[in-house]
Amino acid sequence: MQARPSIDFRVAEVNGNTQRLASIRTLLADSGLGMDSDITTFVEAWSGNRLVGCAGLAANVIKCVAVDEQLRGENLSARLLAEVSHLALARGHFHLFLCTRPCNLERFRHSGFWPVAQSGNNAVLMENTPSGIQRYCRTLQVDRMPGKRIGAIVMNANPFTLGHRHLVEQAARACDWLHLFVVREDASFFPFAARLKMVKAGVAHLPNVIVHEGSQYIISRATFPAYFLKETGKVQQAWSEIDLLIFRNYIAPALGITHRFIGSEPFCDITRQYNQTMHQLLAGAVEVVEIPRIKATGNAISASEVRRLLQTHQFSRIREIVPDTTFAHLESHYSAEAV
Repeated sequence: MQARPSIDFRVAEVNGNTQRLASIRTLLADSGLGMDSDITTFVEAWSGNRLVGCAGLAANVIKCVAVDEQLRGENLSARLLAEVSHLALARGHFHLFLCTRPCNLERFRHSGFWPVAQSGNNAVLMENTPSGIQRYCRTLQVDRMPGKRIGAIVMNANPFTLGHRHLVEQAARACDWLHLFVVREDASFFPFAARLKMVKAGVAHLPNVIVHEGSQYIISRATFPAYFLKETGKVQQAWSEIDLLIFRNYIAPALGITHRFIGSEPFCDITRQYNQTMHQLLAGAVEVVEIPRIKATGNAISASEVRRLLQTHQFSRIREIVPDTTFAHLESHYSAEAV
């Protein structure tokens, strides 16, 4: 019987490691994988002077697990997962996620990960606990309110505009209670803490609105693991389906949500497709209500327009499309030239 090759595990930081990254990219490419840009650290597996495996870490998300073809079947992927999990734990990340092809589900299940939601044959989201999503739902149930019409809105609010306020006001008027989730990931122009502050200030006049800090179960498109999906359309579809299935199967039942409100989308094709997928996946479970965007100076209000105007210091025009509460934040944080 041939002896199992000796493996040496090493930690490689991504910054300033161009040569090592080239070897990792080659190994990933041999497995049909790309490299997500938010990975900060890799655990590498070396056999002598040959790189034979890797596993990436982006905060508490494990990505880019690959093993040299000649060593598959040697349990190396499980050992890599154990090594990268220990590294994450040492850095204070105890709740870990990974996203992979469904064909790998059983392999990762044997390494201590449990599926949360699956997008057809494209992707499955997994976590390192059998009860993580249930624990999250129990924390949500503290804010469960009585009523026949319980609404929900999920928004990035980058930043919070008059369009966002109009959507919330219309939804709050139509519901007994409205749960408003602010996407947590810091992948936007405005950091999460600033976006949350602007949202809370902008809806403070509505007594039946409960603002929730987003969680990793409300998935940002910008941080969705996409390294194993080469086609942009598949990435979009996988992100949309996993995010919406978690909402339908866990978040909505935990809070008794009956309606989800969205704004019409005249600008972004990706968001428009997400809204279409929402209508399909939530049908029969949660009613989707689409509210037309309001206009200012003849155009539909958008957060991207606010960001554009902010970069050119056009504060007089910004004032026309954001609430006073948002304008006060922008004025105090971004320019002394506001008028």
